[in-house]
Amino acid sequence: MTFNIGSQTGGNINNVAGDQRITGGQQGTVVTSEAVRQAVRDLRQALATTPLDEATAAEARDQVEAIAAEVQTPQPDRPRAASSLERLTRLLVATGSLATAGAALVSPLQTLASWLGTLGEPILRLLPQFT
Repeated sequence: MTFNIGSQTGGNINNVAGDQRITGGQQGTVVTSEAVRQAVRDLRQALATTPLDEATAAEARDQVEAIAAEVQTPQPDRPRAASSLERLTRLLVATGSLATAGAALVSPLQTLASWLGTLGEPILRLLPQFT
């Protein structure tokens, strides 16, 4: 049997020859390029209003600019973006900024981490969950 599968986009795609049984369900998150760019803009705006000392603010801006540079390229280097996002998230956790700024920072960080897929999972574990 031969498969000829064209371009596919989705959270989970299963191509099988024959029967497939899935237990426990499957889920996926698809984050569009526009949502990623908006998350970077939201992150910049939230950081501008977050009280940080000068050195921490400069480091945070540097990490956001590194992420922004990646998401603007036609083929973003996701591991590089993940490294910058993790450094930024750890910085904000260490300063207590995520607790004080809340969803203004956490929401764009979650969007970016979700866009990274499995590379973003460690970052998502660092984020507080708001209910």
